[in-house]
Amino acid sequence: MMDAENKKVRVAAVADIHVTDTDKNKWAEYFKEVSRKADVLLICGDLTNTGDESEAQVLCDELKSCTIPVVAVLGNHDYEKGRQKLIRQTLQNEQVHILDGEAVVIEGVGFAGVKGFGGGFDNYMLSMFGEDAMKAFVQEAVDEALHLDRALARIDQQHEHLKKIAILHYAPMLETVIGEPEPIFPFLGSSRLAEPLIRRQVAAVFHGHAHMGTLEGTLTGGVKVFNVAKPVLLKAGYEVPFYIMEI
Repeated sequence: MMDAENKKVRVAAVADIHVTDTDKNKWAEYFKEVSRKADVLLICGDLTNTGDESEAQVLCDELKSCTIPVVAVLGNHDYEKGRQKLIRQTLQNEQVHILDGEAVVIEGVGFAGVKGFGGGFDNYMLSMFGEDAMKAFVQEAVDEALHLDRALARIDQQHEHLKKIAILHYAPMLETVIGEPEPIFPFLGSSRLAEPLIRRQVAAVFHGHAHMGTLEGTLTGGVKVFNVAKPVLLKAGYEVPFYIMEI
């Protein structure tokens, strides 16, 4: 029993892979390499480039080279054409888990995932005030934070003392979007996502979306946050762009 509890799980993470219709046979070696180095692969949104289910089918075929479980969330690109349900259906199978306010336990680690949303950070978060359109924008961020909290709570209820990892597309903090143009910060994430992450004491958070952001940040309470957008990893010197963390 102690051996199982002390076992290290190698988690690989990447985001913003933006698979296109012309990407056939381009990702197989990548997924084979990830499978050699890790026990679980996280893909933190923007699985497709233009939100077409045909792109999701290309990714589905490429993922056959991946011999480890995959846990993913969708990103804004996957919602572009309103085909996000089809994209999820195309990719989801016993080996690939697409989370949207749900949780899954793999290798003794609990993974909770939501897309997240924008709204700004810290003292500059948008408030629920003004026009209906503005209130709807803020409500979307509130709802995503609630869905994240419920997913994390489900892990706690069903598996006490299990280590938890959160998978997002949008950033839960300012630190990991720094490097992007400041005027677009409110559209890259929201601090509303941070509250459940801190309260539920997650072991780590992975997100993408901010292609020019910063790899690593820390929330209150020491919660580590990683922006694993593919361009961020390449900029940080990862020749094969995936981040590895041992849990």
